[in-house]
Amino acid sequence: MSEDPRVLLVEDDASLASMLRELLEGEGYGVEVAPDGRRALHLGLSRHFDVMVLDRGLPGIEGLDVLERLRKHGVPTPALVLSALSNPADRVEGLDRGAEDYLGKPFDIDELLARLRSLLRRHLDTSAVLRVPAGVLDTASRTVTRPDGTQVVLSERESELLAHLGRRPGQVFTRSGLLESVFQDAGEGGVVDTYVHYLRRKLGRSCVVTVRGLGYSLGPLA
Repeated sequence: MSEDPRVLLVEDDASLASMLRELLEGEGYGVEVAPDGRRALHLGLSRHFDVMVLDRGLPGIEGLDVLERLRKHGVPTPALVLSALSNPADRVEGLDRGAEDYLGKPFDIDELLARLRSLLRRHLDTSAVLRVPAGVLDTASRTVTRPDGTQVVLSERESELLAHLGRRPGQVFTRSGLLESVFQDAGEGGVVDTYVHYLRRKLGRSCVVTVRGLGYSLGPLA
């Protein structure tokens, strides 16, 4: 990561955008502001950013639609959604549609800064390769390569969950522990079960084992 990480701040509330820009620049970030979805999409596609902070209720193009379009064009910039739409269903939708983190408004400034630091740290290591059920996980490309050479593409959160389990094969992880380590922003433990279901659907039911009354563990290696 560069000494001056670049942030794309997408926020249509001018006073909030100004406050956040001043705050982030004071923390050493280089900040570019997009006041609407179309400008955000243009900047996201044409310039490099280390992280983006993205509102949802934007003029022009809704925030999650912007994010989906960026992802379809191969833009991997980690995104923190900052939105007044913050009930559990809203957060799960945001994560499912490509966000790495989700924080509701009103928000605590220290928490926002901590989450941004965490996002940047999590994306520093882009080269980890782990042996997991069904094959080999490459966390950079978020793909599992099966023994026959075929590849399965995972979402950001699916990859993070599988990598977290894969770094400690044989260990049992509680839902609360996984919620804290992988899904800090999700709020409720049900999101862990949801992503376990997604992994099983893509990689087979044996990829993640349910340890009754305790939690989950990595399944048998291929």
